[in-house]
Amino acid sequence: MSAGHGPAWLARLLVPLLALLGRYQQVTAVRPLLVFLIDGFRYDYMDELQRLPGFRQLVERGAKVDYMTPDFPSLSYPNYYSLMTGRHCDAHQMTGNYMWDEASQKEFLIGTNPDSRLPLWWDGSEPLWVTLQKLGKKVFMYFWPGCEVTILGVCPSFCEEYVYNPSEKNLTDSIENALNALRSGTADMAAVYYERIDVEGHHFGPDSDQVRAAVQHLDLAMQALNNKIKEKNMMNQLNIMLFSDHGMTQIKWMDKVIELERYINMTDIIKMMDRGSVVSLWPRENKYQEVYAALSQVPNMQTYTRHDVPERFHYRGGRFVSPLTLVAEPGWFIIQNKASLPFWTNASGAASLQNGWHGYDNEFLDMRGFFLATGPDFKQNLRAAPIRSVDIYNLMCWSLGVDPLPNNGSWSRVEYLLNSSGAASRPTPLWTLSVLGWSSAVMLCGTYS
Repeated sequence: MSAGHGPAWLARLLVPLLALLGRYQQVTAVRPLLVFLIDGFRYDYMDELQRLPGFRQLVERGAKVDYMTPDFPSLSYPNYYSLMTGRHCDAHQMTGNYMWDEASQKEFLIGTNPDSRLPLWWDGSEPLWVTLQKLGKKVFMYFWPGCEVTILGVCPSFCEEYVYNPSEKNLTDSIENALNALRSGTADMAAVYYERIDVEGHHFGPDSDQVRAAVQHLDLAMQALNNKIKEKNMMNQLNIMLFSDHGMTQIKWMDKVIELERYINMTDIIKMMDRGSVVSLWPRENKYQEVYAALSQVPNMQTYTRHDVPERFHYRGGRFVSPLTLVAEPGWFIIQNKASLPFWTNASGAASLQNGWHGYDNEFLDMRGFFLATGPDFKQNLRAAPIRSVDIYNLMCWSLGVDPLPNNGSWSRVEYLLNSSGAASRPTPLWTLSVLGWSSAVMLCGTYS
């Protein structure tokens, strides 16, 4: 190429590249975000919207996906962290509700023991609320599991600590307080956790009258939310996201219990963590092959070595994954013996068996959760294709004007939920421009697919 052609060629290259860069550097005013995590809310609990005017109004004003596929295992704590980091369990390391660290002999027991607050469980990845605090933004969290924990040296601006099964008054008070904090600018993001749907699903089963009643009670809170947003003139100033961590399936006890004591000698096991859908076993070293051979023959469950866990689970590389992982077929329940069946105390004081469970293969349809978003940055009355739990993190980052950390989410599965005008006026986190090479490059911030 002659020297005379250089400037013209460079100009032709730079003009579209600079226009592209300008497009992605436009930034609109960042609006506050209100997040609801509704534990155990299965994807189909909202099917009869005519009975749920509060949710119906949110759906009409926003975008709702057909369902959200949780991470494996489809348990609460693993998915709390997948939702807030955009990473699979083998990346963020929160691989169960009950975990054991063989090196330190410490246990994580669904947040009920002091050792569950140790950094080793939480510092595997940086959740969104920690990122926001590092950036000088304020996060208010209500009953959110883990908000009381110091993670990577950081706590949220405000944390109403988790209590078992927060009441409806806890929920309505949290909504009022969160809206006031967001409206005044005291908080940039507020996150509310509600557990009753999951509790009733465990106790009575997902198709029970009690679950239907709990969903209708939750809808009353959504009606109050809608009214308060109007009263506070926040309709065009607030984005809201509602999602669950997993679904729920019915348990039938008569013929679907797997008692490990019938197949192995439990004295050959150093440690057993959890029961139900996924069980972690640490056999004695000299008994490993014997235990594995015996459990591999047990029907209605899969016995995986650490290396044989299916890659699609994104689980086997987790720091706290046991040498043997037992995964029950949907509806089956793994226990040591019948003395360890899951009972709960009903209103009359009598012991009753749980009738619902989760944690199974995350592709099992009953494990599906839901996702709904509304506000000025989202399309209205949109019924959208399914997404995965790791995808939601990128949406939250986008709505808050924050660059996401490297994650496993897919931007293409969620970007069309956004208003086209809004989508064009924020930086797309998956692309950047290399000034030195004058070429576009893909950032390692999610999977562009």
